[in-house]
Amino acid sequence: MIDEFKKSIDNQLESNHGKNLFHDGLKDLLKFTPLTINAIGRIGEIDKDSENLLIDYVTHKAIQVFCKVNQYYSFNSQAQKDLRNIYVQLFANIRNNKNSVDQISKEHYDNLINWLQETNSFAEKIYQSKTELVEPVACSEYSSDLQIEILQIDILKITGPVLDIGCGKHGNLVLYLRQNGIEAYGFDRFTLDTSYLVNSDWFEFEYGLDKWGTVISNLGFTNHFKHHHLREDGNFIDYAMKYMDILNSLKIDGSFHYAPNLPFIEQYLDKTKYQLTEYNIGEYDFKSMVIKRIK
Repeated sequence: MIDEFKKSIDNQLESNHGKNLFHDGLKDLLKFTPLTINAIGRIGEIDKDSENLLIDYVTHKAIQVFCKVNQYYSFNSQAQKDLRNIYVQLFANIRNNKNSVDQISKEHYDNLINWLQETNSFAEKIYQSKTELVEPVACSEYSSDLQIEILQIDILKITGPVLDIGCGKHGNLVLYLRQNGIEAYGFDRFTLDTSYLVNSDWFEFEYGLDKWGTVISNLGFTNHFKHHHLREDGNFIDYAMKYMDILNSLKIDGSFHYAPNLPFIEQYLDKTKYQLTEYNIGEYDFKSMVIKRIK
């Protein structure tokens, strides 16, 4: 039974994928699919425990859908809790059966739009004048070989333990390093928790002090930092503070390998404490950086 409800959730999310919530006139076109309407009619067949499992499921899946549309969306633990409450309210409205399906749908999408405005205010600014469908901001999980090339990693000389920030769902580079006898860990907001991969946001992850021999991030943390630096309403202060937390988490002689480089903050680093080496990467229009902590 619960699998049928999950199927209706997947179908609804797929139906909405790529739709511009801020496009004038689209709000009236956002409707529940026939599968969702059928599931609404059968809501009495599931118990409260199953309902909570479904609420957790749709919350996690919805976050994934939003981030597939725009990788620069950021949803901290409070934002995710608020989104879950929206789905709690949706299920409650369905069970109460006081309003029509269209009324329930309208309230739900209004809540989603308000939540997205509050959590990622830039979204309305960039999408309000766009078409009904938006082009996704590309985000890929890269092969270990490509990341090693871009980040200038020599696995014969790399110092452990290694931390991969934004390692991707499958942690390709982390797995490759571990297969080569290197102690490596990673985290990503969509990876599955294992003994060496953690589901976390880079603002909430505990980096520690003097802990890592090598920290790596390929088109992840610094790509987002650059994005916020260029935005008028960007969260660049928090990114700058987290950037320094990462550097402080390095052991002496430890290195932070990342791409793209960040000249707007790198120029202010204490050169008596950090050694900076910049690399051109083939035909790519960005450079990579290796920062070594020397004292």
